Amino acid sequence: MMAAFGVARSSCGLINSFRGSFRLLAQVKCGATPASGPQSHVPRACRWYSVSHLSVKERIEKKRKAALIGGGQKRVDAQHKKGKLTARERVALLLDPESFVETDMFVEHRCSDFGMEQDTNKFPGDSVVTGRGRINGRLVYVFSQDFTVFGGSLSGAHAQKICKIMDQAMTVGAPVIGLNDSGGARIQEGVESLAGYADIFLRNVLASGVVPQISLIMGPCAGGAVYSPALTDFTFMVKDTSYLFITGPDVVKSVTNEDVTQEELGGAKTHTSVSGVAHRAFENDVEALLNLREFFNFLPLSNQDAPPIRECHDPSDRLVKALDTIVPFESTKAYDMLEIIHAIVDERDFFEIMPSYAKNIVVGFARMNGRTVGIVGNQPKVASGCLDINSSVKGARFVRFCDAFNIPIITFVDVPGFLPGTAQEYGGIIRHGAKLLFAFAEATVPKITIITRKAYGGAYDVMSSKHLRGDVNYAWPTAEVAVMGAKGAVQIIFRGKENQAEAEAEYVEKFANPFPAAVRGFVDDIIEPSSTRKKICSDLEVLASKKQVNPWKKHANIPL
Repeated sequence: MMAAFGVARSSCGLINSFRGSFRLLAQVKCGATPASGPQSHVPRACRWYSVSHLSVKERIEKKRKAALIGGGQKRVDAQHKKGKLTARERVALLLDPESFVETDMFVEHRCSDFGMEQDTNKFPGDSVVTGRGRINGRLVYVFSQDFTVFGGSLSGAHAQKICKIMDQAMTVGAPVIGLNDSGGARIQEGVESLAGYADIFLRNVLASGVVPQISLIMGPCAGGAVYSPALTDFTFMVKDTSYLFITGPDVVKSVTNEDVTQEELGGAKTHTSVSGVAHRAFENDVEALLNLREFFNFLPLSNQDAPPIRECHDPSDRLVKALDTIVPFESTKAYDMLEIIHAIVDERDFFEIMPSYAKNIVVGFARMNGRTVGIVGNQPKVASGCLDINSSVKGARFVRFCDAFNIPIITFVDVPGFLPGTAQEYGGIIRHGAKLLFAFAEATVPKITIITRKAYGGAYDVMSSKHLRGDVNYAWPTAEVAVMGAKGAVQIIFRGKENQAEAEAEYVEKFANPFPAAVRGFVDDIIEPSSTRKKICSDLEVLASKKQVNPWKKHANIPL
């Protein structure tokens, strides 16, 4: 300041000589002290910028503190009273300690209508926290919507932040996890908010099959906002606090005159057991985030990576004697396919997907000798394991995910056929059943199939049969590979003839066993159930180097 004052005074004395004053000003800028001016005690490097530099630093710290508190302590307390964590607390719990690297903390919305331009309506980071971090040391990109800022509503800036991390995730090949807690579009921004949703939807589509995408619904998610989770690979919900619906209860009441609560219309129970929109539900935020960390361990980072392999302390050649007697002697008696799965996989660790929806088929992730695998199995305890519309769609989507991300598929077959009835036929069982057929046929990852009991009719073909490029197909001694069950077949073949019981026994002798398929090479071996784990682990090691490609095409036309 003293140097500047000296410049001003000298300039007044040389007002008739502009050249002299400019020369003097240049000397001061370069750190020289004018001979006639007072000596400055300010360091040369700081003379012109020290005041403004401190001001910017203070502003940065102030903005950082404001971003960390979101919408303010009062709104944070309100979030906690609902039993919900804040956006930043969720990120901290999901990721490894001190691994989160935030991006766009200083971004603010650009709306200037309806008083939004006032400083009191601007929050650093706007209504979403974005960045990257690590889960058990593995890279992941995350966005967490902040309900304390404008109810987590989506603005143009909010969408821009999400799109940026999604673009980065695809560039480096890392999964994207979205923690959704938003009231929907920010009405004050109008069409810009809608454009933001479309930008996110586009990236969801472009990232599909490139990097895994996971949505965790931790609050409301309504209107157009629901389509982003619907486009991701897996959608999880939190019971009692999360909702997914196109239109809320009030709109439903005004249009259809139906009285329905938020929970009934779009709660976790509805979407995990009735609609099939969500894959699993958890009791609270903490349980959901911890389970998500565990689930993440099964997944590769991108379609260019092999599935993760971790150290295994469960012997790969372990025999499971209990499996030798698990299938009942009577073919009409049920048993639990989950018992077989838990007995065979590493350390009985099986992460089931959609356990409450279409229970007649079981899908989920496990490990065999440390390698991630996808498990698909008919469930004889529910509808005798018949395939229907919902189970076909559930199985097909899971198989396609595994194929997209290089995860081997192990299929356990006990299927008497497709579920008959007018409801299924009118609902399009032919088209929906074809989805599962398509998914298995299209898959080029290692495919191992074990027929535990029934494999009847077209359902035998659909369930990863040798004819759909199954790599290794086994049958247990209890397997029955036939066009249909003995009773139905005899009624057709020997219609109107006597000694039906004798004819049925003859049919069973010929077809209700694994030999007709084995002698034709449709199964590679008939194995003892107790050796199943040992066989699968050995086969997976051999198939690890499998390379198979489909004919070139822009894309297939799966019967949607």
